[in-house]
Amino acid sequence: MKKIKLITLAVFTIIFYSASFAQEVIKQKLENDTKSSITGDDLLGIKSGADPKKADGRKAGNSREKGKPVLFIIGDSTMKNGKDNGSNGQWGWGHFFWENFDTTKISIENHALGGRSSRTFITEGLWDKVLAAVQPGDFVIVQFGHNDNGSYNIGRARASIHSNSDKDTTVIMESTGKPETVHSFGWYMRKYAKDTKAKKATPILLSHIPRNMFTTIDSVAVIRNTNDFGAWTKEAAEMAKVPYIDVNKLIADKLDKLGKDTIQLLYYGDHTHTSKKGALLNSQTVAEGIRDLKKCKLKKYLLKQKK
Repeated sequence: MKKIKLITLAVFTIIFYSASFAQEVIKQKLENDTKSSITGDDLLGIKSGADPKKADGRKAGNSREKGKPVLFIIGDSTMKNGKDNGSNGQWGWGHFFWENFDTTKISIENHALGGRSSRTFITEGLWDKVLAAVQPGDFVIVQFGHNDNGSYNIGRARASIHSNSDKDTTVIMESTGKPETVHSFGWYMRKYAKDTKAKKATPILLSHIPRNMFTTIDSVAVIRNTNDFGAWTKEAAEMAKVPYIDVNKLIADKLDKLGKDTIQLLYYGDHTHTSKKGALLNSQTVAEGIRDLKKCKLKKYLLKQKK
């Protein structure tokens, strides 16, 4: 009997330590799998599917018809979300932007790509592909800022220097081990403008759309980017002598009047990406901003406002 008890005890001991070891192995694997230098807001687009690894393959300029200009729009997932089909419940305003124009006279191409910043849209070669298709008389709308935070060289490594200065810094990229020169946000925005003008086309710089965030917990006032990315975009536009639309303020002014409950219906999944309703509102607001620009030829291609 005593021998049976000892055997039973030994069996239970083995099972216990085997289970403990297995749990430790699983725990270690989970920790290793979840270890990442990508944290916080950088994860938003990845988790929701808003930020694809690469563009959809459509060649820039494919919509061009003889004698008609093309309006190219570039930016991040707030302009084109994921596969641009709403499969994750999120939409970018660029998807609906064509609805504001007389498409018998102009074509609209949305070349925005989720997860990209003013810097990485250039370093990944996306801008070169669009620029190669730009012709005299065309238009290019540029909106960045949401993804220009974080690290210069670790993880997603997409940050720009927060200013409109000509300062730069050289870093060693974690992903490649090679050096890269990082410029200011304003420098990148000015590059888009200058490159477009060099093609005898018209660039229009936008401040980025507001997030579903308020100045305080109890406030109904949406946070503006007036003192950072909005300011640097405006300064860049002034230096490059190109049109600027403060879309951030225009949309935020509308949101303030709607109230928090209604605002929640305009975003989906997080505080950055919009639902279909939110994307439509943003698209219409950008069109209104274009209509109010002085001496901008893009205005003549807008549909007449309904009375």
